[in-house]
Amino acid sequence: MKKNRKKSNKSQEVTPGRQRTLRLAEVIERNLYEFVVLEGLKAVDEMLEQDRECICGPVHARGRTDDPQRWGQTEGRLVMGGRRVVVRKPRVRHQGKEVTLPSWAQFADEDPLEQRTLEQMVLGVSTRGYERSVEPLPDELDPHGASKSAASRRFVATTQQKLDAWLHRDLSELRIVVVMIDGIVVVEDHTVLVALGIDENGKKHPLGLWSGATENSKVCGSLLDNLIERGLDAQRPYLFVIDGSKALRKGIAERFGGMVLVQRCQQHKLRNVLGHLPKRLHPSISKAIHDAYRSQSKATAKKRLLQLVSQLEDEHPDAAGSLREGLDETLTLKDMGLPTNLERTLSTTNPIENLNSTIRRVLRRVKRWRGGSMVKRWVAAGVLEAERGFRRLRGYKGMPTLVAALRTHAERIDRIDEQQEVA
Repeated sequence: MKKNRKKSNKSQEVTPGRQRTLRLAEVIERNLYEFVVLEGLKAVDEMLEQDRECICGPVHARGRTDDPQRWGQTEGRLVMGGRRVVVRKPRVRHQGKEVTLPSWAQFADEDPLEQRTLEQMVLGVSTRGYERSVEPLPDELDPHGASKSAASRRFVATTQQKLDAWLHRDLSELRIVVVMIDGIVVVEDHTVLVALGIDENGKKHPLGLWSGATENSKVCGSLLDNLIERGLDAQRPYLFVIDGSKALRKGIAERFGGMVLVQRCQQHKLRNVLGHLPKRLHPSISKAIHDAYRSQSKATAKKRLLQLVSQLEDEHPDAAGSLREGLDETLTLKDMGLPTNLERTLSTTNPIENLNSTIRRVLRRVKRWRGGSMVKRWVAAGVLEAERGFRRLRGYKGMPTLVAALRTHAERIDRIDEQQEVA
């Protein structure tokens, strides 16, 4: 029994190596993040010192007077955890000029701070709360750059840079087929028109934006002029899908003529008609309009809609007038032979409405507006956020059929123009 007891006591003894392992485990358990950060910075120091040794040679090696020389250390700043930290940077000079260490150049170029700030603001973090949203760092690193003013300056600079790059992007290589335009009222006296393009493969591309006091003809024309200047060929056939704005329709006609086709949004038309009717009639009238739009041919759809106009004429003339106005352009895609899902998708402005809903969600973060520049920058931030989630257009496999139909329409317009010139 005694022997067994001695053996048991011996098995419980802890070796010095194991004690060190346990102490390290306790440190890591207390603050793993801080431990990893500090150890990682030690690795950075070693990499920088290795770079200096590769350039200057070993510490005590003798070199020629014109060789690169060690020149002490200085404070440098790198991005970490959504802010900047101070690190010691080894210096090398050669012929009176500073030599950049390769590892330092790589770390300094990888600067995600601006993008991190943009992400936080778009996700709803205020500039006041930015410092609390980033990871804590050890005090000995002197973390800075997360204050309200610093975050605000970075957000303004980043969004302005991205806005400028986006609004000057060349559109000539995108092979745009469909252009959707819709307006967003951001705040009183600030309305922003947003343009969304869809290419031959059904991919979506935000094309541009233009701001003004209202959605008037001048603002609409300025947006279209900007798109043309950046490469949207006014001589090519396009399908424009709009909400029924007369100012926008006028601008399209003046710049693109009869070469393009215009599809009025059926959902907007339905809402406009129902807005002139008592609620008790909404279900029946809504079903009648939907059934007409789902007709197999344009002739049948138009016949049904005109019959509904006649029914509404006496008791609800304004509703009848709203349905009659632009009726043919709500049926533009009929008889083109498009797949049903593509025809229904392009018969409404839903694709750009989805984009605008993301923009509005981002704009809700702002509590106080300070001018048109701020409006455009925040709208651009919303567009960039929405673009990350873009998917191909529903029914995109039918895009070749649409392209062929637009080409046929353009050829017919060319023949008409030639006949008029001969006459």
